[in-house]
Amino acid sequence: MREILGRRLQRLRDRWKSPRAASRAASAVAVPSLLDAALTCATLRKWPVLPGVGRAGADGARCACPDPDCAVPGAHPFDPGLLAATTDPRMVAWWWARRPSAPLLLATGGAAPCAVSLPAAAAARAVVRLDAQGMRLGPIVATPTRWALLVAPYSLERLGELLYAQDHVPASLRFHGEGGYLLLPPSTASGGGQVHWEREPATGPDGLWLPDVEAVVDALVEASSGAPGGGSRLAY
Repeated sequence: MREILGRRLQRLRDRWKSPRAASRAASAVAVPSLLDAALTCATLRKWPVLPGVGRAGADGARCACPDPDCAVPGAHPFDPGLLAATTDPRMVAWWWARRPSAPLLLATGGAAPCAVSLPAAAAARAVVRLDAQGMRLGPIVATPTRWALLVAPYSLERLGELLYAQDHVPASLRFHGEGGYLLLPPSTASGGGQVHWEREPATGPDGLWLPDVEAVVDALVEASSGAPGGGSRLAY
């Protein structure tokens, strides 16, 4: 089955890749393209994805959205909007054929993974602690400044109960659940720098492993409490 899906992905790539793009790909190092990554997410992992808005201007210094003070330049949905996220490989291929450098976004929640993100140094401490406890973790997305731990889908109601039980929730801790999104590799982060997998998705006999948010939230809250912007109760 994996070989059949692999051949199907290759046909889609070849169909939508221009001669110029094919020439560039032939001379490039073995870094997966955004189209390849998007098709892998949509087809093999069944994750709904969509392109981010990207950057504009000759130097790419500003977000392509109309907001001059955009907080996450280039790295958010705009056109298409978040509700357009799909697992349809034809739509995915068409999007990135038109905008090959568009950031790759995962629409979190529903049947798709959710995530919890926090400053990189705090996340690294939390991961060391969880590993020492024998906790089985899932994929981890890393940017130069933040890490995001992918977790099993959760409801806003359940998340609210978990956070209410905490003495405090650092403002540096962010939750990507239903109606949210997460920037995926190999996109470029909004502040610059490459997005990469600190721990890549690994599919076993039972599919992709994702821990429950209950299993990791205490360690992430504790680790992020000393990070800049921590200490206040999060409006989620």
